[in-house]
Amino acid sequence: MERRNLAIIGGGPGGYLAALRAAQLGLSVVLFEKEKVGGICINVGCIPTKYLLHQTEIFHELRTNRNLEGPISELQLNWSKIQAGKQGVVERLVKGLEFLLNKNKVEVIKGRAKLTSPGQVTAWTSAGEIKFEAEKVILATGSRPADFPFLKFNGQEVISSTEALSLPEIPKKLLIVGAGAIGLELGSVYQRLGTEVTILEIMPSILPGTDLITAQRLERILKKQGLKIYLQMKIESAEVTTGQVRLKGSSLLDGKPFEFSADRVLIAAGRKPNIEDLVWDENLLRQQKGNYLEVDGQGQTSIPGVYAIGDLTGGKLLAHKAYYDGRVAAESAAGLNSQLDYKALPAAIFTNPELASVGLSQAEAEALGIAVKIGEFPLQANGRALTLDNPDGLVRIIASEADDVILGAHLLAPHASEMLPVLTMAVSSRLKIKDLDSIIYIHPTLSEAIPEAALKAKKEALHILNL
Repeated sequence: MERRNLAIIGGGPGGYLAALRAAQLGLSVVLFEKEKVGGICINVGCIPTKYLLHQTEIFHELRTNRNLEGPISELQLNWSKIQAGKQGVVERLVKGLEFLLNKNKVEVIKGRAKLTSPGQVTAWTSAGEIKFEAEKVILATGSRPADFPFLKFNGQEVISSTEALSLPEIPKKLLIVGAGAIGLELGSVYQRLGTEVTILEIMPSILPGTDLITAQRLERILKKQGLKIYLQMKIESAEVTTGQVRLKGSSLLDGKPFEFSADRVLIAAGRKPNIEDLVWDENLLRQQKGNYLEVDGQGQTSIPGVYAIGDLTGGKLLAHKAYYDGRVAAESAAGLNSQLDYKALPAAIFTNPELASVGLSQAEAEALGIAVKIGEFPLQANGRALTLDNPDGLVRIIASEADDVILGAHLLAPHASEMLPVLTMAVSSRLKIKDLDSIIYIHPTLSEAIPEAALKAKKEALHILNL
């Protein structure tokens, strides 16, 4: 039986990063992945979605640019070429990961793996059963889309985000259940392609848990772009026939019944952790709400020497959280005193404009009993946003009333995700309002809105009135 310092079950973003970091630290590593390295994020998630968003945004901008002349209505997107281009990007990234893992001497084995006894991993591959001894194990099997008891995925009329990325043809009408990141991003893709998109959300706001002011502003913008968004809609039944789905339910606002039909329905209302069949006795893995695994400050589960990372542990189900978890778990497995700290975990939704956030929202800070001051700067007063013809966003800074420490930030802007790192650093390092204005920002850029929003919290902004 072969022996390794570390075995990693799952080759998604957290799994492969954990493998690379552990190899850097001198550990011998074996990584088990059933399908392609890179997991859902690279193969059927983050990367494919962003490719489709970019391609359809180019199409949308061309068709809506007021300064273009000629037969704009004749412009068409070649859907098959876009699908090929998307797959080309995916394959390039996967090959790059495989190259890095190989050069770092990480052994990658394709197959299903399980911790069959303490310190022993068994893998079932096309070549048969293989057993390894491992001093430490990292579980990194991620999550999968969740459906409903009355509305099950069938890959045709009822689809998950996986199928939505590679539909053979563009649907005329698409229903989306859930106004989270997946629903809004894929809804934007298909709306730009001419699909009539209707989004049903059971909560009172899109992007539940996000700063309410920025979420409400984004909702208005997306509706203006053509998305039909209905909030507080409880779906109670579904009828699925060949080529059509009909959803029925009632509004939580007024109790009135509703009924919607479409060619397809995309269920984007949550995910479930892939915790089944990972260890010899599943009762040994302590779970929390939602069946996510409990871990300590280093990512270790209730089984000593066994770590869990990424979507398995709940919280925000984000690829970069999995990266971070993987690094901490690998370093902990190597004997370093690395600790998890999510107070500055950033997030972004890649609609147009993007919504990016980090730290506490105003509501979260006030719920904790923290007196706050709010700085808000509209992009209507930002020169770069006006030149981009995209000034409908804003930057909101949440700071402590007592000491001006930055507690959170929420951006609604073109490329907001690229603007956020300076604010992530501010929250992580407990910087103060004056610190955000202590550096020189390039003009003209969207990032100039950051110090202005911070200064507005103290009524010292320079490019808007301090009312």
